[in-house]
Amino acid sequence: MTDESPLHALFDPRSVAVVGASDNPAKWGYWLAKGALSGRDRRAVHLVNQRGGALDGVPFRPRLTGLPEAPEHVVVAVPAPFVRPVVAEGLAAGARCFTVITSGSGTADERALAELVTGGGARLLGPNCMGLVDTTTQLRLSWGELPVGSVGLVSQSGNLALEIGRLLARAGQGFSRFVSLGNQRDIDAADALESLVAHEPTRVIAAYVEDFRDGRRLARALAAAHAAGKPVLLLTVGRSPASTGAAASHTGALVSPYATVAAVCREAGALLLESAGELVDTALCLLSTAAPHPVSTAAPHPVSTAGSQRPSGIASRGGAESFRVAVVGDSGGQGALAADAFAVRGLAVPELSARTTQEVAAVLPPGAGCRNPVDLAGAGEADLGSYARVARALLLGGDADAVVLTGYFGDYASANPAQSARECEVADELADAAGESGRALVVHTMARDTPALAVLRRRGIPVYERIEQAATALSGIARLTRPSMDPAPTRRATSPVSDGSYETVRDLLCAYGLTFPAARFVTTADEAVDAAHLVAYPLVLKAMGLAHKTEAGGVALGLADADALRAAFLRMRAATGARRFAVEAMATPPYAHELIVGVRRDPAFGPVAMVGLGGVTAELLADTALALAPLTAARARALLTELRHAPLLTGWRGAPPVHLEAAAAALCAVARAAAEHPELAELEINPLLVHPGGAVALDAHGVLA
Repeated sequence: MTDESPLHALFDPRSVAVVGASDNPAKWGYWLAKGALSGRDRRAVHLVNQRGGALDGVPFRPRLTGLPEAPEHVVVAVPAPFVRPVVAEGLAAGARCFTVITSGSGTADERALAELVTGGGARLLGPNCMGLVDTTTQLRLSWGELPVGSVGLVSQSGNLALEIGRLLARAGQGFSRFVSLGNQRDIDAADALESLVAHEPTRVIAAYVEDFRDGRRLARALAAAHAAGKPVLLLTVGRSPASTGAAASHTGALVSPYATVAAVCREAGALLLESAGELVDTALCLLSTAAPHPVSTAAPHPVSTAGSQRPSGIASRGGAESFRVAVVGDSGGQGALAADAFAVRGLAVPELSARTTQEVAAVLPPGAGCRNPVDLAGAGEADLGSYARVARALLLGGDADAVVLTGYFGDYASANPAQSARECEVADELADAAGESGRALVVHTMARDTPALAVLRRRGIPVYERIEQAATALSGIARLTRPSMDPAPTRRATSPVSDGSYETVRDLLCAYGLTFPAARFVTTADEAVDAAHLVAYPLVLKAMGLAHKTEAGGVALGLADADALRAAFLRMRAATGARRFAVEAMATPPYAHELIVGVRRDPAFGPVAMVGLGGVTAELLADTALALAPLTAARARALLTELRHAPLLTGWRGAPPVHLEAAAAALCAVARAAAEHPELAELEINPLLVHPGGAVALDAHGVLA
């Protein structure tokens, strides 16, 4: 990182002061001071504790004022009442960055602290954070030891970071940089992610975020990371439906915060995962490379210095469903189970070409399984080199994007130490074959820590103890897609919407180009009959002011004459208590399907557009696709084709396809209307009737912010 970076003082300061330093290993101040002192070869380190004392021969100074030089980075680990005075003293001494470990000062005090820091021209990490580590600049300002490697981690949970660190260390990997966000009163997840995009030693970025703050900026940071060849693996919370239980519309129920984050990840080219273990497994696979590479002897664990680009087979194909895996097992059962594990995650386990099958058969004994999965049938026990020869044939054959070795390899030396050297040689041959092919090689083994596995890890070959780990990692990588963030331009509307009624929202959306059936709005049965002469029978009667009209008895369809209309009106008024009604033309185009189109304003990400299978079964089917609003026509059309039931729209069982361009235009119109009217928290059409001739909106609803 260069001096031009606005966060240079955070990650590579010329001097550090730890306020609250201690010589007691039971206290945070000890670990912060100890870690800071480990970088004395690179920067000046000052330890501050008004009670005096020393650590490793470095005396504690009583105050920040009077230091030999201005501390660029001040770490604060003192009781909450003393944080603000320490920060004020640090600003006066010329500090440019503060990391505040302390918690418990309250929201108002934290905001005031951030205003004090930023008002003084400095930056604040925290409060209530675990600090930070940059293994490339010898900066260790956190609790405990964190392994060295190529993963940059941004986390709002300190313990989760420790768990990820331990899992990485067991696999021979670690951190290039770790940033504990804490309460994000100034430096937030987007800041930290942007810094990692520019951080050359970081190859894969991992993040745990609960509070997304400026979600649009964070989405841009995710897309920038993808563009830089640094995949982002994201963890968050919110999969429980409890948070959407009180939604005011179908859209509110279907567009949950978690679903929004998932949509943003898809648009930005990031990968949303479910656990620390899944994150680490996927990171290991991303860090693997086909080419041999050196190992840093300075690192406490064997570390791959592989680039972050996915192996060529992964990068060149079009998603999980077209990603091909070849399986090699020394047990028919393990090979078959492995094939199933990949298949159920959407990966292809294809038949091998005749040429590749012949090459595999040439190195295996008669009776061995030469199809996919390949069964060595004892060939490994007779000659360990058969593992490498078969893997090479599959890697170079062109029939697969990744080869997975499953079973016993790596454990031969455990039973027979005399085989250790040969097993290590074969491990190197496996890595050489992967390097030559440019494709991914993944190893699943029943062993744990053996010399051969150490060779594989050192060479950047991911090693897993369970086959489902390998399957999940590869399927995750296959789901990584190019960013599709292409927001359409927007403007602020001059006339705000006054209410969310059907009548008002209908007028709004008509102004944006939506088509509705002819309608008149009435209050009495006589007015309804008069309106029917203008609308024409058969028609629909709707009660106004109801969020879910059908369930409340507020919709009557196919009314053929005045008597039917009067009877429906009286029934509906008695059942719903409504005071205003719509008399609307029936729309019954052939081969039509109902969609729901809506926008929900997310506190972090702003307006989020949703399209799905609609009508009364919208929430039951929950077949939806989401994207940040507003939308371009191309993105809107892509959302329609992403639906599980998209074949219904494109011509199912010989039916003519619906007018996808008209449907996409309607989605764009709703998205733009919501984006340009921030007074609306939710905006919805349900149903939008799409058919071969176009699209017509049959009902609409809005919720004011």
